[in-house]
Amino acid sequence: MRLSVFALVAAGVVLVLIERAYRVFEVHLSGLILSVITSSGTEVVGDRETVYFGLSGDTPLGLRMTPECSSVFMLLPLLLVTAVMVWFRPQNSRTLFTSLAIAAVAVVIVNQLRVLAIVGLVNWLGVDTGYYWGHTLLGSLVSVLGGAATLVLFVWLSTRRRA
Repeated sequence: MRLSVFALVAAGVVLVLIERAYRVFEVHLSGLILSVITSSGTEVVGDRETVYFGLSGDTPLGLRMTPECSSVFMLLPLLLVTAVMVWFRPQNSRTLFTSLAIAAVAVVIVNQLRVLAIVGLVNWLGVDTGYYWGHTLLGSLVSVLGGAATLVLFVWLSTRRRA
């Protein structure tokens, strides 16, 4: 039990320490998704944590993944809550780790949806208006609602009783 708690806390510390590499991973994932769903040309520059899109159009744009835009800091509370829950209910460790894994994937998906929402609004409304509304309103809405839904999913999965 204590080893599991230590592993969860250590995973949180490691995530903070490798946060930049994690952002590069997220940018590459965004670039991959964009290259599949758009035909306007995308490019990822990992050392700048930036995905460029719309390269074949008149208004190309680069989205830089800054620390506050990364999903890494949405994962930390899940790790710490799981550690506390394992501490108090070690017999539920398997369920808690499964719930954590599912919620972690959901967090990454939510963050990718936020990036796609920004890209969609930029393509629809243009660079200035689309980026403003995509980043400040729709992107924030996706993050907040998606984060809340992920937390509810985690709590539901980790506390439900099996038949």
